[in-house]
Amino acid sequence: MSVASSVLVPYASYLRVYEPLAAFPEPERSHWARYARRPRTPGAQEELRRSLADLLPTPPVPVPVHESGEAFVARLDGAVVICPWRTRLRGWLALEELVAEGYPGPVLDAMLPPVVRAQVAADHERWLARNPDARPWIRTAVWQVPVRWFSLFGDEDRQYEPGVPKEGEEAARTPVLRYRTTMAQARRRLARALRALRESIDEGPMTEGLIELGRWLEEFHPRALVELDFGGLVHAVPEEWLAEERSAARLAEGLAALRAGDGEAASEAYGRLAERWRAIRDLRFAN
Repeated sequence: MSVASSVLVPYASYLRVYEPLAAFPEPERSHWARYARRPRTPGAQEELRRSLADLLPTPPVPVPVHESGEAFVARLDGAVVICPWRTRLRGWLALEELVAEGYPGPVLDAMLPPVVRAQVAADHERWLARNPDARPWIRTAVWQVPVRWFSLFGDEDRQYEPGVPKEGEEAARTPVLRYRTTMAQARRRLARALRALRESIDEGPMTEGLIELGRWLEEFHPRALVELDFGGLVHAVPEEWLAEERSAARLAEGLAALRAGDGEAASEAYGRLAERWRAIRDLRFAN
C-alpha cells in the first residue's frame, strides 16, 4: 500500500451543497446522471488521499492540472443530488487562504517554492478570466466547525453514527457526525439568525460571516441539499464528545434568547459555544 493511500488526512470539517441534476447544464448533467448510477462512488477519505498524492512529488502539485470529474452523491426526497468535488478550484482557493494567513516567508517557501506559487497563481488568473462566476460546492475548515455554519441547521437535522462495530464486524468503524437539511430550510434559518443579530447588536464578525455565507448559498439551486460533515474532526475528539455534540441546538438557543430580548442569556449561550470550539482549535498546538 502506498503512503498516499494509507495515510488519513484528518481534522477538517466540510460544508457541502448537493444540487439536483436539473441544476447542471449539458453535457455535465448527462455526465452526473451516468456517474450517479455507478455501483460505488468515492467517499471523503478517498478524495483526501488523492489530494495528498499530489503533494508527494518534488516539487509538489498543490493544484491539479485537470479538474476532477468526481462528486459526492446523495438523495433528497428520492431524487439524486450531486456535490462536485471541483478539486482544482478548491486547491486554488486553499492556496490563496494559506498565503493570506501570513506565514513567514521561509516557512511558506519551504512548503511551496515561489516558482510553484507563481505558476499556480498565473493558472488561476487565466482560468478565472474564462470562468468568472465559478464557485465551489464544498467549503472546508481545519480544526473546527465555524460557529456560523450551525445557523443553517436544527438539532433535528443531526445524524450520528457511533464508531462501535455492528454485529458481525470485527473492528470499530469510524464514527460519523453530520447535519443535513434542505436549501430552503437553510436559507430560512440563516435569514432569521441574521435578522436577530442586526436587531440586537452592532455589525460584527458573526454578522459579516452570515452575510457572506448567505451570498454563497444564493448561488445554488433552491431544491439543493445542504450538509455539514464533521469529517476528520471525529479523529481528534473522544467519542463521548461526539455523542454529546449539540452545537446547532446551542446556537439556536442563543438566537432565541436574542430575539426575546435577553441579551445576557444569549451572550452566555454563545460564549459557551465559542469556548467549546476554541478548545478544539487549540488541539492543533498540542504535542
